[in-house]
Amino acid sequence: MAQTSRPPVGTVTPPSSTARSEPRHEPGETPGPLDSATGPAPAQIAGQDSGAVSARPPDQATVDLLGLLAYGELTAFERLATDARMSPTIGDKIALARMAAAEFAHFQAISDELDRLGVDRELAMAPFIAPLTAFHNSTAPADWLESLVKAYVGDNIAADFHREIATRLPSPSRELVLSVLGDTGHAAFAVERVRAAISANPIVAGRLALWARRLVSEALTQAQRVGVDPDALTGLLVGVGDLDALAGIFNRIMAAHGRRMAALGLSA
Repeated sequence: MAQTSRPPVGTVTPPSSTARSEPRHEPGETPGPLDSATGPAPAQIAGQDSGAVSARPPDQATVDLLGLLAYGELTAFERLATDARMSPTIGDKIALARMAAAEFAHFQAISDELDRLGVDRELAMAPFIAPLTAFHNSTAPADWLESLVKAYVGDNIAADFHREIATRLPSPSRELVLSVLGDTGHAAFAVERVRAAISANPIVAGRLALWARRLVSEALTQAQRVGVDPDALTGLLVGVGDLDALAGIFNRIMAAHGRRMAALGLSA
């Protein structure tokens, strides 16, 4: 992973409004540990005072995760907006445009938290531009269905990993991260469209299953680098414990992935 200097934590930028999101969980599924850990709306956290600046400098782990998520949400907005251009119907285009807007609201909420902490948002995101860009370039979807599977499978694996890490952050950053990791409506949308496509043409199931496996491999490789390379995201997994605890995180992520693949009608 390319390394970039860490952001200073003394420059305050004006905060702005934040956005509320709903918990992320699969259609027809009872929320579990990975998808029920959501917090209050961003506007209701951070000490209730949007103009307050953190009294103490934030730890580097918090800055790292917020920077990673901020850039991740920004790229999610860009990708959904691009996917909307491939939409087969105007209704699909409108639905994806709404989801893109929700992702940008998540980006703004995280940016506001960085502002509250006195951290320059652009510097916080800088270390993650190269690795996330490389990931997305290596997993560019070939068509509409592959874009849906990527957003549903790939983005949810990343969200599961970030959610595991976020439980170790201090308040109120922890509650904010858990809140913005909520579903923008893409889960039900992707499941409905992919299942309909498989029903119309069962042969696409094999191709999409192979595509999903590739996404999982790429996403887990990236997540494992975070977990074992202290230079990648310093301190984010402090408190996890030993390798068995780390293995437990990935086991839970893969279990959630299996449920998503089943919801799509694809073999894991």
